[in-house]
Amino acid sequence: MLEHLADASANLYPARMQMALSLGWHIVFACFGIAFPAIVVFVEWRSHRRRDEVLNALAHKWAKAMAVLFAAGAVSGTLLSFEMGILWPGLMGRFGEVFGFPFVLEGFAFFVEAIFVGVYLFGWNRLSPRAHMLSALPMVAAGVVGAFCVVSANAWMNNPTGFRLDEQGNVVDARPWAAMFGPSAWAQFVHMWLAAFMVTGFLIASVYAVGMLRGRRDRYHRAGLLIPLTVAALATPVQIGVGDWIANVVADNQPAKLAAMEGQYETTSGAGLSLGGLYWDDQLHYAVEIPYGLSLLIHHDPDGVVPGLEEVPADERPPVNVVHLAYNAMVGIGMALLLLAAWYGLVWWRRRRLPHSAWFLRAVAVSGVAAVVAMEAGWITTEVGRQPWVVYGILRTADAVSPAPGLGWGLVAVAGVYTVLTVFTVVVLRRLARDRDTPVPQERR
Repeated sequence: MLEHLADASANLYPARMQMALSLGWHIVFACFGIAFPAIVVFVEWRSHRRRDEVLNALAHKWAKAMAVLFAAGAVSGTLLSFEMGILWPGLMGRFGEVFGFPFVLEGFAFFVEAIFVGVYLFGWNRLSPRAHMLSALPMVAAGVVGAFCVVSANAWMNNPTGFRLDEQGNVVDARPWAAMFGPSAWAQFVHMWLAAFMVTGFLIASVYAVGMLRGRRDRYHRAGLLIPLTVAALATPVQIGVGDWIANVVADNQPAKLAAMEGQYETTSGAGLSLGGLYWDDQLHYAVEIPYGLSLLIHHDPDGVVPGLEEVPADERPPVNVVHLAYNAMVGIGMALLLLAAWYGLVWWRRRRLPHSAWFLRAVAVSGVAAVVAMEAGWITTEVGRQPWVVYGILRTADAVSPAPGLGWGLVAVAGVYTVLTVFTVVVLRRLARDRDTPVPQERR
């Protein structure tokens, strides 16, 4: 028994690092799976409505890129499904009947999306425009359903519902539907859904911004920047509002996570909102504080009481600096992207064109990477902020990890697989970008 516990303890770090690597890599491709199909179909619809060959060429190119990204995401998603069972048998064995149902539904959604990605790609110029766009609707819907299923499973780990524990700690009265629609499911899903459109929109726009900085100012590149940038710019202010919603959900259900996000040790009335800083000796140092900001955010009352880390036993507190800095990075980058969206929106509203400044194109060029960093920081906040629990308040991460030997080598193997996948995906996308089989009008202004 003691040997079993020792093996599990030694496996905790490599298991967590492997999951962090897998989730961090896969989530970028998941964003494209959620948002890219809708953007591609919208561009195709506009091309048929306007009889616009430039938009049609753009949609066709993006459809090919979408298929490449879907294939890469399918590999990483398959690895993740195996890792859940191999690395965390204490979680899946004990609670699989409660929250495993969304994974089943996600599997069906994945197969539907895979089928219709193929139909959509190979049906190009073989189906009528109406039939071709209709064939894309199941692809778009399956991507959204699959995303909800995965996010709802994660939301359940943050706020477990839909079961009871008997006197021996065994799961009884499992209700998978109740578990799937827990207290934070909708807030987390909407937050992720909007993040997917932001990441996808800013990343695609950044590619064309680089091209325009290199002198490619034809209509093809302008449309390639304008459409995804508009999508991302519209999603950004909505995301800021959803952030307020999800912060209130966290405050209601995971007060320790909120306290770690703000680096707040003492329970405080009229708590300030802390920007930056480092936490040690039960205090946040060097932070800039907005007076009453946290109480206003959570309670909409400047005198609202916000619980601090002192309310939580020391061995149940998350690593504060990781959570606090990740949260600040997410919010800071989100506000910078909001300013970029406002800059673009103001110029377009007044002059119906993109800003001419090279600095605007430079900002768009880095916005894609910035959006990815913000999303990854958000997931770090969510996942690390739940620690030391894998099922919040019930099952510790250390008690769920596998005691099997060799997990360290598994981390090395998975890192190698993702390195190969990254190189392969980049090479294929670069070759696709250089493909000139599709004629592109080159008129300039």
